[in-house]
Amino acid sequence: MLRKNLLRVSRAGGGYRPQFADREHRPLAARVIGTYQGHVGESRAELEAALTALERESDDFKLVRGLSALLDREATFETNVEIDPERARRAAFEAAETVGVVTEDERTTALVRASDSLGVSADELETALYADLEERQVLTAVEPRWDPNGLIAQYNLSLAQTALFDATEVRVRSSDPRALISTIKRLRLMYEIRRLDGESAESPDGRSAVSEREVVVTGPTRLFRATRRYGTRFARLLRTVATSERWALEATIDDRGTERTLALSDGDPIRIPDAEPIADVTFDSGVEADFAARFSNLDLDWTLVREPEPLATGTRVMIPDFSFEYDPTGTARSDSGEDGHSDFRLYFEIMGFWTPEYVAKKLSQLADLEDVDMLVAVDESLGVGEEVAARDHRAIPYSGTVRVKDVADVLREYERQLVAESAARLPDELRPEEDVLSLETLAAARGVSTDALADAATPEHERVGRTLIRPTVIESLAAEIESGMELAEAEAVLEEYDIADSSAVLSRLGYRVEWDGLAGGVLADRE
Repeated sequence: MLRKNLLRVSRAGGGYRPQFADREHRPLAARVIGTYQGHVGESRAELEAALTALERESDDFKLVRGLSALLDREATFETNVEIDPERARRAAFEAAETVGVVTEDERTTALVRASDSLGVSADELETALYADLEERQVLTAVEPRWDPNGLIAQYNLSLAQTALFDATEVRVRSSDPRALISTIKRLRLMYEIRRLDGESAESPDGRSAVSEREVVVTGPTRLFRATRRYGTRFARLLRTVATSERWALEATIDDRGTERTLALSDGDPIRIPDAEPIADVTFDSGVEADFAARFSNLDLDWTLVREPEPLATGTRVMIPDFSFEYDPTGTARSDSGEDGHSDFRLYFEIMGFWTPEYVAKKLSQLADLEDVDMLVAVDESLGVGEEVAARDHRAIPYSGTVRVKDVADVLREYERQLVAESAARLPDELRPEEDVLSLETLAAARGVSTDALADAATPEHERVGRTLIRPTVIESLAAEIESGMELAEAEAVLEEYDIADSSAVLSRLGYRVEWDGLAGGVLADRE
């Protein structure tokens, strides 16, 4: 961002329009870069004098100052003297007290004495006395990251960020809403999502269209009080917004007590010349992070998804904290073309303690959700568990942390229901073409869990452990495998038939394994 005194905006018609630089300002940007490069080795005061002269020649001195402010961050200024200025001043003041400086000659005498005590010349001492003042520091290096075009791009971005500094509300539509929401959460800004009329299909020019969902980010003056921290966060948010292919932003600006509207879009010259957008979202609270970490250690047929797709809640939308996806087969769609439950989602919201307005908004969103399975963990201090349940959602209380067992118990209830529904959709008899296949393979082909196959009939196969085997294969195995055979040799035979469950099959053939320490095992007849 730039300092607010460098902000260039037009307030015509009650608006609040940044005055962006364009191609015609490229020569000016080049001159500013050249001024810095040409003053390496000279003092800041000399550099400032050259920039002031450039300001007088320019039509807009604020533009020159804005460009130079960006370059100043790329410049290195140093105190270039033989002796530390503070040490030089201390020695000079002590000598002055001894001499009793009144006249110029007495001043010279004091400097000579002080320089002798430090082992430097009087001229070097005098030069060092105030060399650490900003205007006397020397420009030792300037390494701008931008050429003139890049400097203009950086200026336009910084100008727009500065214009957002006094925003009280920001409304954004983006062709990449997921990245936008992730950044908002990462920046810990308050927001809500509204549904607008319109299409989000591809635009006529082939570019991604702006979403019909509008994200409304509330500024600090609507909550507590204005702070620089929130202004900085709005500015950082713009970096992510501007990386989208299509976007539109409106902001309500508190312009020294007057409310104005700032409008920006992908049609404006706002680009991200040198930095990546805000990284992927983290968690909104320690409660969420703690739950996600503990849930990941469970061995369940459910995948925890952070920030799933938005859900419609009347004219607005909400993004739950998590969703649980049930897919025991590990496939999104069965090979047979039949849908299993891979697309089933149980949404999960954690309602922690916040303001009464926050709780009221959450309850309103939950009331407007339709055809959605929602589980809500409710902080006991809120006392709204019954209200959540009254909205046909599952509610579990928590205090401090969400108990994983409580959530797992709910998931198992859903799992039993899903397994029953999967089993009910299966035909009375299953007749796979393969001679040998595992239950896992058959379940994946049918898009169900292996538990759903528990009561399914397989008249052409015998179920041996977790493997289906045709009787003719069992006869062939009985002829090839015999008592006294090394276990490794028998397992090699089973591998030829793609049988992995060796223990169950060998038991079916009437054998057990006699182990000889670490040397291996030998097949023996079962008694």
